[in-house]
Amino acid sequence: MYFNVFGEKVSKRRYKEMCEAAKNRRELIAAGLTSRRDLFKMGLLTAGGMLVAKSGLSARAFGQSIQTNNPPSSGSNNSPGTNQNCVPGNQTASPKTRAFVQALPIMPLARTVSALSPAPTESPNTGAGEVRAAPFQAPLIDPTRFPVVPGTLYQMHQRQFTASQSPDLPNQTLWGFDDGTGTRSPGPTYQAFYGKPQLTRNINSLPSITEKNNTGFGMASVSTHLHNAHNPSESDGNPCDFYTNGRFCDQYYPNVLAGFNSTNTPNGDINESLSTLWYHDHRVDFTSQNTYKGLLGFYCLFNQFDTGNDDTGFRLPDFPAHDIPLAFSDKVYDPETGQLVFDLFNLDGILGDKFLVNGVIQPFLNVEPRRYRFRLLDTGPSRFYEFFLTDPNNLSATNQYFLIGTDGNLLPNPVQLSSVRIGPAERVDVIIDFRKFAGKTIYLENRLNQLSGQGPAAVDSQVAAQNSATTECSLVLNSNQPAILPAGAGSLVLQFRVSGTAVNDESVDPATNPTFYQLPSTNVEPRIVRTFKFDRLNGQWSINGQFMDCNNFRFAVRQNSSEQWLLTNLTGDWTHPIHIHLEEHQILTRNRVAPTVPADKGRKDVTQVHPNERVQLFFRFRDWLGKYPIHCHNVVHEDHAMMALWHVVPAGQEDNINVP
Repeated sequence: MYFNVFGEKVSKRRYKEMCEAAKNRRELIAAGLTSRRDLFKMGLLTAGGMLVAKSGLSARAFGQSIQTNNPPSSGSNNSPGTNQNCVPGNQTASPKTRAFVQALPIMPLARTVSALSPAPTESPNTGAGEVRAAPFQAPLIDPTRFPVVPGTLYQMHQRQFTASQSPDLPNQTLWGFDDGTGTRSPGPTYQAFYGKPQLTRNINSLPSITEKNNTGFGMASVSTHLHNAHNPSESDGNPCDFYTNGRFCDQYYPNVLAGFNSTNTPNGDINESLSTLWYHDHRVDFTSQNTYKGLLGFYCLFNQFDTGNDDTGFRLPDFPAHDIPLAFSDKVYDPETGQLVFDLFNLDGILGDKFLVNGVIQPFLNVEPRRYRFRLLDTGPSRFYEFFLTDPNNLSATNQYFLIGTDGNLLPNPVQLSSVRIGPAERVDVIIDFRKFAGKTIYLENRLNQLSGQGPAAVDSQVAAQNSATTECSLVLNSNQPAILPAGAGSLVLQFRVSGTAVNDESVDPATNPTFYQLPSTNVEPRIVRTFKFDRLNGQWSINGQFMDCNNFRFAVRQNSSEQWLLTNLTGDWTHPIHIHLEEHQILTRNRVAPTVPADKGRKDVTQVHPNERVQLFFRFRDWLGKYPIHCHNVVHEDHAMMALWHVVPAGQEDNINVP
């Protein structure tokens, strides 16, 4: 039998056509076709944004199939527990791989260095090959608090390397980060502390850019974004501040609370303490390809309350032994070579049939019967997840855990729930108490019924019922309430093997309802209300009818002011996870109703904007000046122009553009 990437049955003839089309597309990419601009130049995109239906080339040339196969047996198929519902798909399935035969990789902590040569300078050291866009802002504000050369220094190289992502696949050529202890993806985890500024020298040591040395996809020029630290513009990792092999950028991370330079509180607002951040490549037009290829890692930020020790402060599980970052991704591999592939011809969003955690396919983790803190990150490029705890021996059980943080911030109090949904670039911090699972094997299962890169989708229940005896079904792709699959019918992403031996646990019990931070007040009159309309125009994803342009700054925000932004989704079939750099926001309303989903009630830096939805956000803009972007973090959409640049400027230089 022959299958596409979603597990659908296809005919032998159709399978050969799909293989040939995929091969032809990859040959074009390897020969130098690398971006949306190239697609237009070659006449492969229509004015309406559809791929030209060339036989033997286009992923959309043959329409969409609707045949399905029966659910496979666990342990033998492409991905045990993978969603087998009716789905559109025109990509061949990856080779078969076994699940839960590799241990979960735990990324090591990033290694500091004692000095950098040449030493960092306040202004960009262009003579030595630095490409930083502007002088460091922090030392200009307070050179005593923020010395040009802080006490904590790192040196990171972006390098090409090979690694195994499954024992059933050949080694993969990836891009990753090297702190001097070896290249890996995800990269080393930063353990950072408020009140201790640090500097990272990011050096591009990838192969020199030529037509064919990117192993099929990726652009070997980079810009590393620390998502979403309260950082000055020149160290933010702006998509337009990219650089090639042999160049570097010194990025100064003040590790300071928002408001430190804008309020009467010199140390900023403790309620805006960040915790779970991540860094990733952000090169304009190539974010999706470069992050898919491995350029990402975690950055965990601690203070006197969220200490990393279970006997101090909030007494959360101790880092890193029982506080574990988890980076989720889904990928596609060539059915003949087993090599990782990226389909540049997919403009909607890429979904893979292999689920990776911390860089390997469906790993297992040995845990003790105690509480653990997990930092869940959706690295994309396009998939949304809804995570449940599943006991295969008791599928009817509702296994609950606690949500304690959204994106970078802890919630005021833990929220007990049975599942949590995250989209690309979103993070949630959860506490799972494994005591009740002592001696068992349980799973983190994604039960969200997502059928294409458009976002979560639902099966029309009436039509599905009518067709229950056949292999056909009807899809409704614009539902704001996607179907959740039954226990065991989703994708088993991570296996927990719980020891039966009791251990001591000093961490706080979230069931006692401890209090963390309070939410800052949003009862502030905004200086301006801006509207952002996310749509599709001439083959590219647009914001307010315009495309990304590094030379076009769309609007200017007054430093030390408050604004409300209205995010409106005009694309009826897509969900857009919208990310705004610099400041986190709070969701005031969804379609004029206060948020009800627990994850929407915290502070955010990515907000899901569902089809035909209007979301109202509250911002404060403080401390730093300079350029920042707003963009969709379905990074395929981002790379196809759904991004805009804006400025923070001193008072008197701002604008009053309501629809930028």
